[in-house]
Amino acid sequence: MLQEEVTISTRPLQWKCVESRAESKRLHYARFILFPLLRGQANTIGLAMRRALLGELEGTCITRAKSEKLLHEYSNIAGIEESVQEILMNLKEIVLRSNLYGSRNASICVKGPGYVTAQDIILPPSVEMVDTTQHIASLTEPIDFCIELQVERHRGYHLKTPNNAKDGSFSIESVFMPIQNVNHSIHPYGNEKQEILFLEIWTNGSLTPKEALNEASRTLIDLFIPFLHAEEQDIQLKDNPNIVTVPFLTYHDRLKKNTKEKALKCIFIDQLELSSRVYNCLKRSNIDTVWDLMNKSEEDLLKIEHLRIEDVKKIFDILQNHFSLDLPKTPFSILNPLE
Repeated sequence: MLQEEVTISTRPLQWKCVESRAESKRLHYARFILFPLLRGQANTIGLAMRRALLGELEGTCITRAKSEKLLHEYSNIAGIEESVQEILMNLKEIVLRSNLYGSRNASICVKGPGYVTAQDIILPPSVEMVDTTQHIASLTEPIDFCIELQVERHRGYHLKTPNNAKDGSFSIESVFMPIQNVNHSIHPYGNEKQEILFLEIWTNGSLTPKEALNEASRTLIDLFIPFLHAEEQDIQLKDNPNIVTVPFLTYHDRLKKNTKEKALKCIFIDQLELSSRVYNCLKRSNIDTVWDLMNKSEEDLLKIEHLRIEDVKKIFDILQNHFSLDLPKTPFSILNPLE
């Protein structure tokens, strides 16, 4: 049980870890509560924390593999049961823990026959293996299996770049996010003016949920520190050619804005209870609010990398059930082919 106390005005805030378990080496879960909060504060904190956990935390992955035997992504190697593509997919599943900056080199050098697992990877001193049992390849003959690997630490998703078959180097699509899912819920606490926030966190084992909560909290604090300065900094925006000038709207102009549009621009996709994968797919495409989503057709969403038809159907259902909204339809809707 964890507990800390912070005083905001005259109200003591407390947080506790009410449940914590490691379901496997690559799946850790914990549930936290924060109380007592005034009405509205739980939603403010819950949304900010969910966004920071899913989008701001860094993770470590294998991003590249190189070997003279890897001729083509879809080729097979004599004496190895898996294809090159399957080996790369297995390397993608490996979970690492580190505090490194930049990239480091790792390697595998095993002689068959036998199984190659994550335990056979020779890592740099600053990197740890979370699950050494992850399968990589099955060697069926007495051959040498040697691969050079590149390890990096970043955040979010990194898509693989075009492979260079000439030098046997292959980019690996990397999911750096240590957070697998985040849920928050709000319940009454004490009198009707107070609330309690429940926060559930699932991680891939490279961070514990408590470590993730602490890191996300520090990130949010760092992001808001500039606003605590006594005076704003003198930044010459005109000297930056990349700055886009936003037309100034008077108060009267704002009042004339469409009410529905204003409301939808204030509802962020964090509130749609999407999976972390779908959430990050939308974020990478600069879709932050329900209004942004409404300006995309089904066809636009299906063009987003890693967004599947069933994901778009889920988004479509959420918009209909919660907001009575429909996405712009294509002439032959993929979601409703019979219409």
